[in-house]
Amino acid sequence: MKYILVTGGVISGIGKGIIASSIGTILKSCGLRVTAIKIDPYINIDAGTFSPYEHGEVFVLNDGGEVDLDLGNYERFLDISLYKDNNITTGKIYQHVINKERHGDYLGKTVQVVPHITDAVQEWVMNQAKVPTFFLLFLISATLAYPFPFQLGGTIGDIEGMPFVEAFRQFQFKAKRENFCNIHVSLVPQPNATGEQKTKPTQNSVRALRGLGLSPDLIVCRSAKPIEMAVKEKISMFCHVEPEQVIFIHDVSSTYRVPILLEEQGIIKYFKQRLNLPIDDQPSDLLMKWKKMACRYERLLKVCSIALVGKYTKLSDCYASVFKALEHSALAINYKLDLMYIDSTELEPSMEAENSVKYHQAWHKLCKADGILVPGGFGIRGTEGKLQAISWARTKKKPFLGVCLGMQLAVVEFARNCLNLEDANSTEFDPDTKNPVVIDMPEHNPGDMGGTMRLGKRRTVFKTENSVLRKLYGDEMFVEERHRHRYEVNPELTHCFEEKGLKFVGHDTEGNRMEIIELENHPYFVGVQFHPEFSSRPMKPSPPYLGLLLAATGTLNAYLQRGCKLSP
Repeated sequence: MKYILVTGGVISGIGKGIIASSIGTILKSCGLRVTAIKIDPYINIDAGTFSPYEHGEVFVLNDGGEVDLDLGNYERFLDISLYKDNNITTGKIYQHVINKERHGDYLGKTVQVVPHITDAVQEWVMNQAKVPTFFLLFLISATLAYPFPFQLGGTIGDIEGMPFVEAFRQFQFKAKRENFCNIHVSLVPQPNATGEQKTKPTQNSVRALRGLGLSPDLIVCRSAKPIEMAVKEKISMFCHVEPEQVIFIHDVSSTYRVPILLEEQGIIKYFKQRLNLPIDDQPSDLLMKWKKMACRYERLLKVCSIALVGKYTKLSDCYASVFKALEHSALAINYKLDLMYIDSTELEPSMEAENSVKYHQAWHKLCKADGILVPGGFGIRGTEGKLQAISWARTKKKPFLGVCLGMQLAVVEFARNCLNLEDANSTEFDPDTKNPVVIDMPEHNPGDMGGTMRLGKRRTVFKTENSVLRKLYGDEMFVEERHRHRYEVNPELTHCFEEKGLKFVGHDTEGNRMEIIELENHPYFVGVQFHPEFSSRPMKPSPPYLGLLLAATGTLNAYLQRGCKLSP
């Protein structure tokens, strides 16, 4: 087993997740089997109860794990499926140790951070490293196993991360030098556009890391612009590493460029020597495909605009997977994505009186968009604005995709305006509504908030062959996608909707839960109860999102006529 630890310094959010994902992609392109772990020092058991404004979106795994969005980066870059145990939190570790203490495993001993918490961290990492990953391109010798990048969240020096740093200080000796590599990601700021690039923050960060017992083998320097050779030599001298151990990653046009930048700076050769990897110095076809994809992304000329109508629009990370799924689909059809974030509250009639400028600007964005997307969410705030956007998409025949709550609100909007049920609503927003077209699932809502929803990968069966989404999925009889919801469409009222043209073309295996809606006589009006964005990959875009982009660019019918094959 080979282990690669990625730590960060100077500031949080510096790009450790993208660096770890890119390194995994490079190693996978060399024929190695790769998996990953993200370590978050917060006390929460998982990310399930976070507001998206805290750490960005909550990413859902196949086994129902609600985890940090970095695991979404790992899955998209490496094209693998991870599990909830691939995300370690302080809460999980302490809960594990306390349960063992209550069980009597430490009987007679004082349970302490060192050695019990630090030992639990090391045990967790080693156990998880033995779990095989799926979608393996190559099987390699058992003596090597596979490189195992794992990322320590936060920055070096954070008090909450100290037990983890100490755990890995000890772990490096257990794993042995030839099996353990530490990559430190730091910032090289440039105070103004023409000023000097400063190395002191990186020097201090590396000094702090060494003071805690970890020495970086590679220093990855993040910067706004390409870093000069003199800066590289200065970091090499003051951080006690060779110049080739200093890697520069400046801001690029897309994250697809990051693995290419790393490869161009000799990282494959370095890993081959440092970790004794039996690999060629040249990457395989996989990285060449990444290069072609990055070049194609930068040459796109045609633009497709999508309006994302949500309530967490102040921070793009709140919809990270949605953005990536749209980007993957746009790239697949050779269009550049223009994603317009619209705060749904600004579409509501009350906003016109409160702030008419914001109201008209929001509606201007919505009206000029080629397609409309209403993603998942929770809570009543902004729902009336989302209903307004859905109504616009339906009546003006604008391509529309509703995901999770977006699908539920599409049902509510149709009930109010097409079935004349003016008070139709979801019991999430109005428990006493006389027309509950969306209801809660009691077995998935026992009281506790954390981990009690309908979570993870579940099967959706198509009821009919006459479904645009079924065709987009390759005419499969069923699909398996990831879910995260507490509410569902009321199955007792579905016949009323179908009589008026809103078809429920997909349901669960028992036939009780409605999973997919499609509106007749509309270019593309689709809603899904699941979250297809979590399964989208750069080279394998999600079918519902691909359908939205195809419809928004006026090429959906041609795509279906070609048997769902993209034009060259």
